[in-house]
Amino acid sequence: MSMNGHYLCVTPEQLDAVRRAPTTIHELLDSEEDEGEFPDGLHVDIDKSWHAIQFLLTGDPWAGEPPLQYVVMGGAELGEEDVGYGPARYLTPEEVQAAASAIASISGEALWSRFDEQAFAAAEIYPQGWSEDDKESVVEHYETLREFFAFAGAEGNAMIVYLA
Repeated sequence: MSMNGHYLCVTPEQLDAVRRAPTTIHELLDSEEDEGEFPDGLHVDIDKSWHAIQFLLTGDPWAGEPPLQYVVMGGAELGEEDVGYGPARYLTPEEVQAAASAIASISGEALWSRFDEQAFAAAEIYPQGWSEDDKESVVEHYETLREFFAFAGAEGNAMIVYLA
């Protein structure tokens, strides 16, 4: 089983409801896991590229400075419910907008230009073994994230981020 990065665009009201009752997170995730183009598809799966994107954006495998850190590993934990690989995290509408603005000017090509195979290996970026052959997948998933954050930010929505 692999760890895939998932993003769910939610209204501020949906976020407030699940923050009040964190055990309902599974119902929310199950009801919204329809992938598709925006605005119909409010769920995005970036496969295993989540950790590569995190490292390329922040230079750190697990942390970093906001607002770039919001994109993959940011946000606050949403209760203690395990949704695959730990609890989901959430970004407020303001954090979504800040992240959208921060990545708007970083193209997928510019992001990939930061790739260093030795640095990835040393940082143990999941799933180990990254190379130039992975460029297309990472760039494609990152561009999808840029569009998704721009969409969610423009709509004033929050986001739930999780690994499953």
